[in-house]
Amino acid sequence: MDKKYDVYALGNALVDTEVEISDDFIARMDLGKGLMTLVDEARQQELLAALDGEAEPHKHTCGGSACNTVVATRLFGGKSYYACKVADDATGDFFVRDLLAAGVDTNMNGARDSGVSGKCLVMITPDAERTMNTFLGISQAVGEAELDEEAIAASRYVYLEGYLVSSDSARAAAVKLRKLAEKHGVRTSLTFSDPAMVQFFKEGLSEMLGDGVDLLFCNEAEAMGYTGTDSVEAALDALKPLCRGLVMTLGAEGALVWDGEQAHRIEPVPVKAVDTNGAGDMFAGAFLYAINHGHDFVSAGRLASTASARLVTEFGPRLAAAAHLEIRRQTLGE
Repeated sequence: MDKKYDVYALGNALVDTEVEISDDFIARMDLGKGLMTLVDEARQQELLAALDGEAEPHKHTCGGSACNTVVATRLFGGKSYYACKVADDATGDFFVRDLLAAGVDTNMNGARDSGVSGKCLVMITPDAERTMNTFLGISQAVGEAELDEEAIAASRYVYLEGYLVSSDSARAAAVKLRKLAEKHGVRTSLTFSDPAMVQFFKEGLSEMLGDGVDLLFCNEAEAMGYTGTDSVEAALDALKPLCRGLVMTLGAEGALVWDGEQAHRIEPVPVKAVDTNGAGDMFAGAFLYAINHGHDFVSAGRLASTASARLVTEFGPRLAAAAHLEIRRQTLGE
């Protein structure tokens, strides 16, 4: 049976503002380098005020980790749906316009609640590392009401964003999404999202995983942190009971994919990185596109590796639409 969507994702809805900063700014403002930190609106405004005259924003985009992933899947030629929550404000208007312009369907294309939409300040240091300070706003209240069972049933995969674990209502919605997918025979996937989520919310992530998902996305730090191991190989062995397939990104070392039977190393594509923001999101989006369109884990990994390598050579969490098709032709011959 043909499905309307390749991926139905639930995640935070944030408008990203990206700036280049120095390591001195990181130290001066007491920021957790390389991590996503939840902050209140006052702290975000404090950081923006400190940046005034010191850094100019590169771009504003609709974001959130899973949002970046489903946009990538869509731009590679797939079909995506994003379940989220934004407020009836200018930030929310921008988010929805940007998402729809990318061709992604959403539950937010209609009446919205009053409140303040979420925003993320993405700070890039000269070593290309991204440090994020996120004010979730109304996105923190995303819940089961945002789920569309008909759209879920019409999808090949659902994708759960690990960042949702920090909110009780969002975590409950993620668990409900997984259960609805299982009810309708839809495959399930989850990303750990960030080492901080693993460090502080492991129990909640375990709840989101339930009896296991079809596909688990993580990086090596998240994998070793969740399993309490000290090597990639040991982490893979410890994660196998929790999933039927796994994608573990290894930074400059490429990636490790496990298709349920065999593990495969995906070679890195050597590039000079200027901004690593969104690299993991892009990897997941490209991988999900490929496996939904008849490709095996190795081919999917090569597409994802090439796409994420290209992404980190530019500023911002997105590539131009034409770049996705160029990479697809280059790696998959489509």
